[in-house]
Amino acid sequence: MLINKFPLAVVLCVAFVGCGKTESPSSQAANSDEITVKIGAAGPLTGPQAHIGKDNENGTRMAIDDANARGVMIGGKKAHFELLSEDDQTDPKTATIVAQKLVDDKVNGVIGHLNSGTSIPASAIYFKNGIPQISPSATAVKFTAQGYNTAFRVMTNDAQQGKALGEFAAKVVKAKKIAVIDDRTAYGQGLADEFVKSAEANGAQIIAREYTTDHSVDFTAVLTSIKGKQPDLLFFGGMDPQGVPMVKQLRALDMKTQFMMGDGGYTPKLIELAGGAAEGTYASLPGVPLDSMPSGRDFAKRYEERFHQPIQLYAPYCYDAVNVMIAAMQKAGSAEPAKYLPEIGKVELNGVTAKIAFDEKGDIKGGAVTVYQVHKDQWHAVQTMGGEPAAKL
Repeated sequence: MLINKFPLAVVLCVAFVGCGKTESPSSQAANSDEITVKIGAAGPLTGPQAHIGKDNENGTRMAIDDANARGVMIGGKKAHFELLSEDDQTDPKTATIVAQKLVDDKVNGVIGHLNSGTSIPASAIYFKNGIPQISPSATAVKFTAQGYNTAFRVMTNDAQQGKALGEFAAKVVKAKKIAVIDDRTAYGQGLADEFVKSAEANGAQIIAREYTTDHSVDFTAVLTSIKGKQPDLLFFGGMDPQGVPMVKQLRALDMKTQFMMGDGGYTPKLIELAGGAAEGTYASLPGVPLDSMPSGRDFAKRYEERFHQPIQLYAPYCYDAVNVMIAAMQKAGSAEPAKYLPEIGKVELNGVTAKIAFDEKGDIKGGAVTVYQVHKDQWHAVQTMGGEPAAKL
C-alpha cells in the first residue's frame, strides 16, 4: 500500500520536533548571517558508466556553484552550498554504503543515485533518516512506489517512457515483429516490460524476449538466435556500455533490423564508440529537446565551456533537481530536512528540462518523452510523445 507523502511528511516533522531534534551541524549558522548546506550526490564515478556518473556530478556542481554565486537566502540567512560526491560504482550494495556515509556526514539532501538499481536500495536509508532524495535519472516505477515520502524524481518513469517507446515503435517505425533484450537490472527490465506492454497494445508482435547482464559485452549468440526470426526492430533495455557492442555486433551480422533503446542509450558516447553502426539507432529521453527549452541552449553552452565536453545525458536533470531542493528550503525557511521535506512536493519550478511539479508519489507530473535518432553522427529529435499531445518536430 502506498503512503501518501504529505501526511507522512507531517508525521515525520512532528516526530522530529517531538524528539527535540535541532538544526543539524551542517545547517547551523557559521555566523549569525550565514548557514552551510551540504548537498550529497551519488552515482558511478568509476567503471563503464563513469562518463554518465561524472556528467551527473557536473550538473549538480553547476547548480550549486550558480546558487552560491547568486547568493541564495534561506530563512533570512545567506546559504553557502557544499557538494559531497560519492561513487556507488553502479553496485546496489555499494550504494547503501555510500548512502549511509552521506547520512553520517549530515547532508541536508541527496541528488541521486543515477541508476534505479542503486537508487532503490539507497532510498530505504534516506527514508529511515529523513533525508530528502531527488533522483535525476532513476526511472524504475518501484523507486517512488515504495511509500517513501523522501523519494522524488525529476524524470519520467519507465511506465511513461516504455509506453511512449512502444507506441512509437509500432505506429511510427511501423515495426510488426519485435525482439526484446534487457540487462535484468531494475531499470533495463522495468523499461523493457513497459515497452512490451505498449508495443503489443499498439498491434506489434513480440517474437523474442531475451536477457543479458549489465556486464556483458558479447551478444553474438543471442543476436544470431534472434536473426533467424527476422524482427523488424530490436529493443534493448539497458545502458550504453552494452548498447555499443550490441549494435556493432548487430550490424556485423548483417542484420538490417532497427535498433532502439531508452534513455540509457541517448549519449554522445554511443555514437562515438559505435561509429557507423550507430546510424539509424533510436533512443529516448524524458522531456522536450533541450534546444526547445527557454534555458536549454544557455545551459548546454555554459556546460561545454566549463567542462570542455558535451552533456552526456542527465546533467540538466541534476541541475533542476538541486534547484527544486533549494526552492523547497526557501519555502520552508530552513535547510533542515524535516522542515523542508514537506515543501518539496509543493514546488513548481520552470527548470532547464521542463516545468517541474510532482504528483502524490513524487513522480514528475505530465512528463513528456522525446524519441531521437542517429543521423550523420548526431542525435536528432524525431517526435515528442506523452504529457502534451504528440508534436512533430
